[in-house]
Amino acid sequence: MSEETTATFYGLSAVLLWSTVATAFKLGLSHFSPPQLLLIATAISLIIFWGAAFASASTSLSRADLRLAALLGMINPFAYYLVLFEAYDRLPAQIAQPLNYTWAVVLALLAAPVLGQKLSKRSLTGIVIAYLGVVILLYRGGSFTLSISGIALALGSTLLWAGYWLLNTRTQANPTALMAWSFTFALPLLAIWCAGTDGLPAIESDGWAYAAWVGVVEMGVTFLLWQQALKRTRQVARISQLIFLAPFLSLLLIGGVLGEEIRAATVIGLAIIVGGVVLTQSSGASSP
Repeated sequence: MSEETTATFYGLSAVLLWSTVATAFKLGLSHFSPPQLLLIATAISLIIFWGAAFASASTSLSRADLRLAALLGMINPFAYYLVLFEAYDRLPAQIAQPLNYTWAVVLALLAAPVLGQKLSKRSLTGIVIAYLGVVILLYRGGSFTLSISGIALALGSTLLWAGYWLLNTRTQANPTALMAWSFTFALPLLAIWCAGTDGLPAIESDGWAYAAWVGVVEMGVTFLLWQQALKRTRQVARISQLIFLAPFLSLLLIGGVLGEEIRAATVIGLAIIVGGVVLTQSSGASSP
């Protein structure tokens, strides 16, 4: 099997797994509060990252990178997933997931002042198109009837995620080691937060399988698969486009497993959002 075929296999595997996470979020949140779900998922993904780091003999970071890892851990998983899970707790999955996908256009907006990148007319057009898709997505039954706080949290998560990737540009450290250390710094903070808010998750809960799936898939294995896909390919742009299959595949699971009635506005809004993101990225802005 050629390297490009292998890269495509890794990329498609990551996309197929990512398409399950919106459903897993909602199932997990039916048993746990957002902090409890995040605590379990982070602990599980931490084991995966350290296992991968030891397997590749990439466990150490410089003192500067350790400080950066501590900061990154405050963003991901701590702040980002707390905000994202709160959004999923208040919104239908078919709304929360497409809103979260607008992080790529937020990245383009933030990259201009932070990295000194110039926004082209094509980028600006893509950004406008993407947010037009957001308006269509949220316009349901002739009115805006969704949770305002849920919408604000979902859009706020895009700022955190884009900021996280911009901070990652400050280091050349091994990404697996960086994730392992970031999650190590975040785990005790999450435990304290969880204990001080909703209490630690109950051992006898039926939701542990869903929480484990979130930790393994959303926050663990897919990162490693995607990393391998990008490492092995010479056509990063082609592999990167695979990610846009995930939200559409996810809608099938949201409808079939969660029983949400997938509205036409959801499909149209998501398609427009993805189109805007693709246009923004093809103009020179690139996702991490």
